[in-house]
Amino acid sequence: MTKKAAASRASASAGLVEAFFDMMSAERGASRNTLEAYRRDLLAFDESLKGKTLRNATRDDIKRYLASLTASGAAGSSQARRLSSLRQFFAFLYLEGHRKDDPTTAVDAPRRARTLPKILSEDDVNRLIREVSAPPRKSAKGKNKEEAPEKIRLRCILEILYASGLRISELVTLPLAAVRRRDSFLLVRGKGGKERLAPLNPSANKAIADYLKVRDEFLPKGDRRKAERYLFPSRGAEGHLTRRRCHQLLKELAGDAGIDPDKLSPHVLRHAFATHLVEGGADLRSVQSMLGHADISTTQIYTHVANERLRTVVESAHPLSKKRKR
Repeated sequence: MTKKAAASRASASAGLVEAFFDMMSAERGASRNTLEAYRRDLLAFDESLKGKTLRNATRDDIKRYLASLTASGAAGSSQARRLSSLRQFFAFLYLEGHRKDDPTTAVDAPRRARTLPKILSEDDVNRLIREVSAPPRKSAKGKNKEEAPEKIRLRCILEILYASGLRISELVTLPLAAVRRRDSFLLVRGKGGKERLAPLNPSANKAIADYLKVRDEFLPKGDRRKAERYLFPSRGAEGHLTRRRCHQLLKELAGDAGIDPDKLSPHVLRHAFATHLVEGGADLRSVQSMLGHADISTTQIYTHVANERLRTVVESAHPLSKKRKR
């Protein structure tokens, strides 16, 4: 293929992808992160076509692409997500008249193994809170040191994540106005721009109050207009604390608390929030509402987690189970 032909093919595909993104953003309120995930999936498929364009890709092309993912060792969940991206994209092309057919019909999704999410025990969460709440060590002269603003901010992040079950993208983009309410709830804008109320317990409220006293330490020295609207401002280009930095801070905290850093992430805290609620007797509809799940089937995974933990406890503690293992 000549360079001119390759450029023409890439331009044709790019135009269709951008039209799809316009629809997803305007009609479905897709977030920037969602659109970027679609972009990666569609570009990966486009690169596999070897001369064809997205406009004339066939069902066999899609099957070959999925087979190549299987051969490369991609997980079933990853393959299913990529096929879902292709289904939505080609359905859009068909409905908008860019194609006369939808090549994803009759393409079976790969089987997805049901994996239970990683969670932390309540003891682990308490260890994290104790670590980040421990008073600073005294100076060499025996005087109490002031607590570092970074530690106060980290305690606030931990308390909010565990008290409210927020997604990390929701946490880092929380506006300052979200914590000005006085009814122990956060007003959160989640996926698709949908708003929901997320709970705050007294411990989280106190952590927020403590953090607000030092929040100015994290504002840029110069132009603050972009950063000052966020609860967790940053001097970076985005104006708020990044997801990556938040992830790093939690990993460091886990190590300090004697917990395997691989066990901790913002999403693991979200899983812990939901699982501990279900174990405590919360009904699934309430948990679904607090998590912002569109479908309750997504929330039902936490009943499986709770049941699996209960089974493990019984097998390790019940005297008859112990006898069987001998």
